[in-house]
Amino acid sequence: MKVVILGCGRVGATLATQLDKAGHSVSVVDSSNDAFQRLDPEFGGMKILGNGIEQHVLKRAGILEADAFVAVTNGDNRNIMASQIAKEIFHIKKVVCRIYDPIRQLTYNELGMETICPTLISANILFDAVTVDTKHKV
Repeated sequence: MKVVILGCGRVGATLATQLDKAGHSVSVVDSSNDAFQRLDPEFGGMKILGNGIEQHVLKRAGILEADAFVAVTNGDNRNIMASQIAKEIFHIKKVVCRIYDPIRQLTYNELGMETICPTLISANILFDAVTVDTKHKV
């Protein structure tokens, strides 16, 4: 599978390394050259320096051949815009977008975009951690 990842922070770099080690073809796009240092030294994929909402940058990353696109920058707006470009312009079937704002996440889910909200995931895990301990203390 060919995957293009926008964002080479901790999540993007970890995902890119996992996919690469699993034998997938991976391209990572980031606007900071320093971000690529987070990748495993044995990462065999492509590293593309540039703005991931620009079509020519996405083309250099191989989006025309991509099976999936993942947007995991630190900005909700950039992730949403890049995901829409991947889905609507390049017709990528599997597009996943990280959105920190729970309200935006629900809105974009309703519009058919596959989103992941670490804010909600973390809050739910923390809620369970706090309430499970108190439930057992009777």
